[in-house]
Amino acid sequence: MEKPHTEHRPGRAIAFKLIAVFLFMCMAAMIKAAIQDVPPGEAVFFRSLFAMPVIFVWLWQRGEIREGLVPNNFVGHVWRGLFGTSAMILTFGGLGLIPLPEATAIGYATPMFTVILAALMLGEKIRVFRLSAVALGLIGVIIVMAPRLSLDAETMTSGASIGAMMVLGAALLRALVQIHVRKMVASEHTAAIVFYFSLTATTLSLLTIPFGWVWPTQNALMLMIGAGLVGGVAQILVTSSYRFGAASMLAPFDYSSLIFAAILGYVFFAEAPTLNMALGAGLVVAGGVLIIWRERQLGMDRAKSRAATAPKGE
Repeated sequence: MEKPHTEHRPGRAIAFKLIAVFLFMCMAAMIKAAIQDVPPGEAVFFRSLFAMPVIFVWLWQRGEIREGLVPNNFVGHVWRGLFGTSAMILTFGGLGLIPLPEATAIGYATPMFTVILAALMLGEKIRVFRLSAVALGLIGVIIVMAPRLSLDAETMTSGASIGAMMVLGAALLRALVQIHVRKMVASEHTAAIVFYFSLTATTLSLLTIPFGWVWPTQNALMLMIGAGLVGGVAQILVTSSYRFGAASMLAPFDYSSLIFAAILGYVFFAEAPTLNMALGAGLVVAGGVLIIWRERQLGMDRAKSRAATAPKGE
């Protein structure tokens, strides 16, 4: 079992989380640029491969090499890698077809799907409040995707509809990953979960070679290597942020990615947010924040209940 190693430093926790979110969006922008020249599976290979040295150095510095390299549930890591790698392939493919801010907004459906899957797979009860928050968020996703669901010639030719559906499918798979990781943390160290995901993603992405890998241009190669290094650093920062602050406090800062995506999309790809995207994203963020708030309240209630029933000392 992993021993808790935390300090309450909210300022450092928030800073780490915001930097991590920004770096993840930079990684997405690099992949979006590279995906014009290489297939998604090949991009996943380079992104995962070049994240591994960064993660390995981090584990060595923390003295967690053994915890990171010795899994207790190898099959669990394979399944986590399969779900996560599939989500990454779909995300990268979608990034090549729709604007970065739009892909980011659709990706916010993950918490909604997580609540639904937790009820179906873990037996968690969904009260009216959380169900309403999920419905609000999913309405927002539909609004964002609405322009992509039309059957006009321009939409069909551009592949935008396919791109939007790929990103939505990736959001569903990421929710499945979160449910799976909830089970894994009972027996697996965080270091092992982080390291083996990069390892399995690198290995599984090789299965996409028959689907058209190409020799990358120098520019595409540098972008993919950069994405791997930046993604590795971002993963370390987001993991480290939870050492200094509670997950419920940090979760809302995930939505800062929409601001970063809008800036990067406009500067590097001339992508301006649309009215549909802004309105839909607002509803999705609102639904997500409500879910986070409710989870925090439930956590506080459970803590009070445990404290009330705990044996009292003489």
